[in-house]
Amino acid sequence: MSPNNFSPSRIPSPCAALCCFALFALAGGLSGFAAAQTAPVPPAAAAAVAPTTLPPMNGIAHIAIRVKDIAASLDFYHKLGFDQAFANTSADGTVTQSFVKLNDRQFFELYPVTARDTQVGFMHLCFEAGDINALHDYYIAQGLTPIPVRKAAAGNLLFTLQGPQQFPGPPNSLGSSTISAQNIEYTQYMPGSRHTLDFGQHLSPDRVADKMTVVALAMQDPAAAQMFYLSKLSFTQSKIYPDRLDLPGASGQQIEIVPAATLAAKSSIILESSNLDKAAAQLTRQQVAFQRADSSYTDARGRTVHVQMISVTDPDGNIIRIQAAQ
Repeated sequence: MSPNNFSPSRIPSPCAALCCFALFALAGGLSGFAAAQTAPVPPAAAAAVAPTTLPPMNGIAHIAIRVKDIAASLDFYHKLGFDQAFANTSADGTVTQSFVKLNDRQFFELYPVTARDTQVGFMHLCFEAGDINALHDYYIAQGLTPIPVRKAAAGNLLFTLQGPQQFPGPPNSLGSSTISAQNIEYTQYMPGSRHTLDFGQHLSPDRVADKMTVVALAMQDPAAAQMFYLSKLSFTQSKIYPDRLDLPGASGQQIEIVPAATLAAKSSIILESSNLDKAAAQLTRQQVAFQRADSSYTDARGRTVHVQMISVTDPDGNIIRIQAAQ
């Protein structure tokens, strides 16, 4: 009814008004009830879903090596221009773990032999994750069984998982050796960790190399180990070296799968130098014996590429090759 057509004779009685109101209320209630019965139920919050593609990996974080004499090993690496950034010690001040710095994101971790752990040489390889929790969940979705992510003593996040069978361990009291699975480690550098707080420090201008590019892994069954890294960890086959696998991501770094008999427990790594002549001069000045040689390979475009390389060994026979940057 518009205001222009208003007439007092059309005003309903109080009783009629109440009846109308009741009817409208009843109709509204039935309409709301019907709507409630037909309205879609809001979806429940979706459960966390593991990534379907591999989360980013930044490259090699460190190689861990057990050494006979921490002091002698630290002196050797110092001659190569690599200094200890920090160390873990026992209650009596004995070094239990030394972190020798290659660059802000890569280290050599040195552990001394103990009465329980007597085998000198390679211990494990660690990769740096961009998002360690996402990477952990991705591996679980792939059927792997990594341990839960935890915070390590240095303040970074960490998890490990078992890899393929590697080289034999030291002989036991009966003269037999145990073959164990490789321990693969992953880390994510966190704000306030000892590594992060050392950014920009302990980077001598005398370093013979700038980064670690290849780490060899000695395996009982190289073919099975390659398949594990390719199918489970999403590494890819190198287009140049058949024994090498490219890390996921854009680091350009690699692992090299070799037969266990080739290296046994010794470690073998390749470092990259922006100035190989300067590296040779540093080794000569520090009276570190080295060999220098050239090699070549054919790249993906069919071109022959020449590579210059220097080889040295540490006090325990571990092999370090220093390659000119390409």
